[in-house]
Amino acid sequence: MSNIDLNLLVALDALLIERSVTAAARRLGLSPSAMSRTLARLRQTTRDPLLVQAGRHLVATPYAEELAARVHVLTRETRAVLQPAAAALDVARLERSFVIRASEGFLDLFGASLLSNIAHEAPDVRLVFVPKPDKDAESLRDGAIDLEVGVLGTRAPEIRTHLLFRDRFVGACRIGHPLLAGTVTPERYAACRHVVVSRRGIISGPVDDALATLGLKRTVAAVVPAHPEALWIARDSDLVALVPRLCLGNDAIVDRVAILGLEVFDLPVATPGIAISAIWHPRLDGDPAHRWLRRILFDVCKAARVPDTA
Repeated sequence: MSNIDLNLLVALDALLIERSVTAAARRLGLSPSAMSRTLARLRQTTRDPLLVQAGRHLVATPYAEELAARVHVLTRETRAVLQPAAAALDVARLERSFVIRASEGFLDLFGASLLSNIAHEAPDVRLVFVPKPDKDAESLRDGAIDLEVGVLGTRAPEIRTHLLFRDRFVGACRIGHPLLAGTVTPERYAACRHVVVSRRGIISGPVDDALATLGLKRTVAAVVPAHPEALWIARDSDLVALVPRLCLGNDAIVDRVAILGLEVFDLPVATPGIAISAIWHPRLDGDPAHRWLRRILFDVCKAARVPDTA
């Protein structure tokens, strides 16, 4: 269809409605001269005058009269195909499964609220949570997952993000740990044995970089795949864990830490903050159901009593 210009269809519809070059031009936001040139192209394409002068007015030829109703329907249907209106979404009747890649910490803090809000509006929607073995964008691109929650770990330029909240790293150790008998200095902190979290077995991170600027190095005695495991080990040993603060609760944080048998402390060195975002592929930007899911997620995170982690 390289020789067919659909813009001519729109122009013909306007001309047959208005029966005036000037009025049709105004209708489409064109100049009268541009519309005159378009009418000339239409006449050449259809091999029919279409509109002819009758005194001070234009009248349609029999062929144009025959086309008028068909052209109007075709134009409307073409616009509907190429510029679809946002579909109305009846969430109460929505039956769909969404695959969400999120950490255990996020599920612990927000999973119940998210599921409760969704069940209230769309009882037939199912959430399928999958682990985060990596932060690769391919699962978003190929549709294996619908939404990711966490730290943006891909440089894929097309990926969409929305900041949910900010977090920071803190230290955690068992109640009565010798480290907390005095001020937690970089030297005393580095002298402890540590448990770190890494799904890929990476030992060093921002804390090690900060210690290195002071000429210090900590001893990593264990590497585990998730933050809950690090907390359990720290609770039952002398190892010190490094975790995001929100792993320890989003409300009444001290009480929860005490229940877990842990004490939390601020790190003696500065580390970069943690930006937790919703991440999705742009092909789902306009999907009404996905937009609804994102809105529910945003509302849940906004309503949570997240402590000041900045």
